[in-house]
Amino acid sequence: MSRIKPGVSKEEAKAKLQALFTMQTKHKQIEENMKKIKYKIGVISGKGGVGKSTVTANLAIELASRGYKVGIIDSDFHGPSIPKMLGVEDKRVMATRDKKMIPVKGPLDIKIISIYFFLPDPTSAVIWRGPLKKSFLEEILASTLFGELDFLLVDLPPGTGDEALNLIQSVNDLTGLIAVTQPTDVSALAVAKSIDFAQKAGVKILGIIENMSGFICPGEGKLYKVFPGKGGEWLSKMFNIPLLGSIPIDPGLAEAEDSGGLYIIEHKDSIFGREFKKIVDSLLRILK
Repeated sequence: MSRIKPGVSKEEAKAKLQALFTMQTKHKQIEENMKKIKYKIGVISGKGGVGKSTVTANLAIELASRGYKVGIIDSDFHGPSIPKMLGVEDKRVMATRDKKMIPVKGPLDIKIISIYFFLPDPTSAVIWRGPLKKSFLEEILASTLFGELDFLLVDLPPGTGDEALNLIQSVNDLTGLIAVTQPTDVSALAVAKSIDFAQKAGVKILGIIENMSGFICPGEGKLYKVFPGKGGEWLSKMFNIPLLGSIPIDPGLAEAEDSGGLYIIEHKDSIFGREFKKIVDSLLRILK
């Protein structure tokens, strides 16, 4: 006969045991569903507005253009933008009879799952507390039919809150994280907190990407520095983490993302395109 601690009713004990069993079952389902994916990489930042989703989308495009099988989880539940950037915002997630989710297939066969597909309207707010976000992420990880992938990129919201912690706790074999910053003191210090968070959680930071490192003048194609503060190089030296690359501001990119265009493919010889190629080359060398 199992013993129950004094002051705890049989109903409470049964509920706790059931919750523990459910959690263990979900983690086993996640492990089983993720085992056909070679690299699982989260993309983080310390603050919003640094272009983290832009980096995630273009990493996926560049990798897929090289023949790799790529998937994206858009886990920025309160500001999902990956579907629009990749031109699939009008599509919806389908489900199998056994309630497995079939991800939306984007350009270059990139498999995409996002709460965006479940919203009744693009302007609908997601008003969730931590436990619901954790439950939804676990359901995505356990039930999405990604199949065999070389890369699964997880676009995380800014900061070191629930979503980042939930990913680390749910995916035991997470390959690592990529930190995105911009060359300002405010951004660099915020990203430093994210790096510290990852180190304390025992997760490897694969590299740092500095976004908005300069502005490409449309008329002359010349690169001008805009922000004078600390950036990727400072973070790289401070934490001894590779700087994968520095991405310039390209006005054409913003226009392409609003329309779902593949700017990095259509302008592969631009400064932006060449720099992103270097970033992926560096990432692949690190992963070897």
